[in-house]
Amino acid sequence: MSNYIQSDSSSFPTLRIDLQTYEESQDLAVGTCTLLRHFSSRIQSDFVVLPCDFVPPPALSLTQLLNKFRTETTYDGSIATTCFYEASRADKSIVTEEWGILPTNVPIVYDERSGTLLHVDTPDDADKNNEEFELRMSLLAKYPRTKLSSSFRDSHVYVCKRAVLDALTEKAHLDSIRDEFIPWLCKPQYQQTRREKYGNILSPVSNNVSQGMALKHSTLHLPAKNDRLRQSELDHEPVDEHMRSIVPSPVDDSDEHAVEPSLRVGLVVHRASSGFALRANNLHSYLDLNRFFLGQTTYTLPSDPENRSLIDQKAQISGDSMIGRSTKVEERASIKRSVIGKHCVIGKMAKIVGCVILDHCVIADGARLEGCILGAYTKVGTKADLSRCVTQPSYEVAAGESAKAEKLEISDWTAHETSEDQDSDDDDDDESTEDDSD
Repeated sequence: MSNYIQSDSSSFPTLRIDLQTYEESQDLAVGTCTLLRHFSSRIQSDFVVLPCDFVPPPALSLTQLLNKFRTETTYDGSIATTCFYEASRADKSIVTEEWGILPTNVPIVYDERSGTLLHVDTPDDADKNNEEFELRMSLLAKYPRTKLSSSFRDSHVYVCKRAVLDALTEKAHLDSIRDEFIPWLCKPQYQQTRREKYGNILSPVSNNVSQGMALKHSTLHLPAKNDRLRQSELDHEPVDEHMRSIVPSPVDDSDEHAVEPSLRVGLVVHRASSGFALRANNLHSYLDLNRFFLGQTTYTLPSDPENRSLIDQKAQISGDSMIGRSTKVEERASIKRSVIGKHCVIGKMAKIVGCVILDHCVIADGARLEGCILGAYTKVGTKADLSRCVTQPSYEVAAGESAKAEKLEISDWTAHETSEDQDSDDDDDDESTEDDSD
């Protein structure tokens, strides 16, 4: 990314990227909240949290979230904006549980009219009461026409005020921004006790009132419902000629009193009908994304002679497949609805259906693969048969071996044995060196 920004073709000549790294312990997983607290001193303004694995459609742009955030934080004191996307539930008849936890939708409560996220059902909530959905009366009193849905997933895209980091510092025990902090951040907007405790932190004294006043008197702003009702009442009251001649003040009674910030969490809801969106944060979703994009492309043979010569004329490759450069496909190999990475070798009469094969993999003659994900440098032996399997990088499948719905990993004892062999080889080399020196 840095090279692109600094290149002549870049459209951002003045943009500077300050890349910071965080040394994560191998024994302890670190959540987004921990990272934000760690780098909070370097974040001096409003900020955006973006995942590296969210794939949105063209209809869902970051600009949509930013515009909503800018408008609502200025006008009514909103503190954050997030995005949830509609996703279908995983079909348990075709997925493999051995690949890991199945992706699940998150039950949320939101106000569609104002685009406000009100409640997120967390894993802790489900553990406490899995049969009932508990909501506070203060929420329903403030938003009487809320909607409850379990058709959405969190995109992990958050646009936040800088003050949110100060509140996060106060909640030092929170680690997950999705399962802990955002659900907590929704509550001060309708819980009076939390508003009194964290209101000054989430919305410190600033120029928000003057900015809101400017927006309110702009030509693009629609007056609030109570303002329209009051104006209607005035229109029906008898007014003498002296009152008619008075020029109306740009500052009305409502501006003379500081408006209490809403502390809302804005919500952008993306429907599946507007485009396919998904996070590739698990193996199931990763495979679904690859299959989706395969349906949007049509495979054609390489145009350059070097790569064209690597594809045998008798190989059968369907149009809904993708083949990386420098990949060799030998005689009578069959590839359907699959993604093949770079520098791979597909042997004679090998059959590959609905698979994702990463770079530098070798599939021997007569091997059969269906619905698999192969890590880089995986080797599949002659006439091996794999169905709905995923392999760790550098895994080797023996010739004639069969596996179904498994997660094939290099065992710890194998790695330990390899390291011991390397140590013994090093010791032998040291001894031979000493003998030579004598």
